[in-house]
Amino acid sequence: MRRTLFTQDHADFRLLVRDFLAREVVPVYEDWQRAGLVPRELFTSLGKLGILGTAIPEQYGGGGQDDYRYHVVIQEECARAGVTLGSLRTHLDVVIPYFTGLANAEQRTRWFPGLASGELYTAIAMSEPGTGSDLAGIATTAVRDGAHYVLNGAKTFITGGHHADLVIVVARTATDPDNRRNGLSLLVVEKGMPGFTVGRKLDKLGLTVQDTVELSFADVRVPTANLLGDENAAFAHLGRNLAQERLAIAVGSVAQARAAIDQTISYVRERTVFGKPVAHFQNTKFELAAMSAELEAAQAMLDAAITGLGAGELSGADAARTKLFCTEMQGRVVDRCLQLHGGYGYILEYPIARLYADARVSRIYGGSSEVLKIVISKSLGL
Repeated sequence: MRRTLFTQDHADFRLLVRDFLAREVVPVYEDWQRAGLVPRELFTSLGKLGILGTAIPEQYGGGGQDDYRYHVVIQEECARAGVTLGSLRTHLDVVIPYFTGLANAEQRTRWFPGLASGELYTAIAMSEPGTGSDLAGIATTAVRDGAHYVLNGAKTFITGGHHADLVIVVARTATDPDNRRNGLSLLVVEKGMPGFTVGRKLDKLGLTVQDTVELSFADVRVPTANLLGDENAAFAHLGRNLAQERLAIAVGSVAQARAAIDQTISYVRERTVFGKPVAHFQNTKFELAAMSAELEAAQAMLDAAITGLGAGELSGADAARTKLFCTEMQGRVVDRCLQLHGGYGYILEYPIARLYADARVSRIYGGSSEVLKIVISKSLGL
């Protein structure tokens, strides 16, 4: 179906990204898969092209285009090329908005040029071994000591933590017995600070080139100048970007489902069974037709949500609806596409196998499907 989401500037940006992926990523992607990690220099290369700094103000070396659609283009082109760029989505769509929305003048001068150039890479550390989605239960503490906070605790499932130069850590700076949500703050921990340790890289079912690690903090002295936003106001700060965080996952889900269908159409045209191409059988045609209809419905919903985000009108409930529908659609479509590949779909050299493994986490991170249903039901007055 015809899309009206993008302008000519986005089309030109799409060609830039597509060319970069074809030249710099696709030829070496299998090496990255075997290594289980993208090289750090990938991000400086992206920075030189201006791909990382679109949302950073021009005075700091960025593009000055706070337009989420550029990030949509990146995800769509990665899915089209059959690659992922490590934790780039988290860096651009989740972490950078906290910096652009909360950093003061001194922090902008200190960090923004590096964020635009790719010399500084980021992560955000919320989840803890015992908390999961319950951010109010965070146990990591930061105690004020003069011009520093003394940070102690542990974080897990931290996307991009292996490469990150700056990690936004959610820590408890005060205790309110009447409201557990009060007393949380955002502290920017810098690589190399004494007591800050990047732990093991967690082995995952999918997303193998995306580093996910454990972090620990033992009496890390974080300057008060690294407080991002207001002290004890992290819960409110975290909520301001939640809609975009969830939308970013939906974008990837729709793009990857489209890639799965495209790959499956190519496969069933070439694969023969009982002397005929698999595409010849009615079941194949009906399955792909149904998946195509479901994909286009998700794309229309997603494009409407992206437009709403750009206009500042996307509600938390609508972002939850979009992520819920798009990620559940991805799971169904990729599973059915793998089925049409037969036994070969279970072999990792076929891209559909990687898409299947990668898809499973979409319904978990950024708010599980169950959590999203709670958000949606509240918006219905239930």
